[in-house]
Amino acid sequence: MHHTLPFYGRYRRRFLKIYIFLAKFTRIPLLGRLVRWVANSYGRNRHGGYFITLGEVEQMIDASNSVALGPCGCRQAFHNCNRPIMTEIVVGVGRAIYSRIRNKEFRQVSKEEAKKVMRQCHDRGMMHTVMQCQGLFYAICSCCLCCCVPTRLKKNYGIEYAITKNRNIVADFVKQQL
Repeated sequence: MHHTLPFYGRYRRRFLKIYIFLAKFTRIPLLGRLVRWVANSYGRNRHGGYFITLGEVEQMIDASNSVALGPCGCRQAFHNCNRPIMTEIVVGVGRAIYSRIRNKEFRQVSKEEAKKVMRQCHDRGMMHTVMQCQGLFYAICSCCLCCCVPTRLKKNYGIEYAITKNRNIVADFVKQQL
């Protein structure tokens, strides 16, 4: 288990706001290049996400040992629209950590219920991501373009490795679940 994930999980709304605050420094000449380099290194090596399709979401949920549903941290922190907040599925190492530190917010659900929530999000135009911390997948989330921190970091501040695409993501995820 990654040692910083419990700390991040406990204070994730604060971290998400700090990420956006620090990303604004990318717009300052010279300093911005350094901030972008550090943020891209962090996203590539420590904590980042991957865009996934609804089909990949369902495969990942099916491969998970257990799943819990709770609030999307980005949506909780920023409230930029009225889409649903209960759209994050914690899996793997995330399930173990969040059941301890955020047990009042996350509740265990069946795989079918988790997939139903993800389908409803998809129907509302929300995008799907899977998050990892030092290579360990911990959450599958459905969020919107206006709240999703990794997407905003990439789109608005040029931090390319905040969120990327990986065509082998399901296979990588399944290996961790074994």
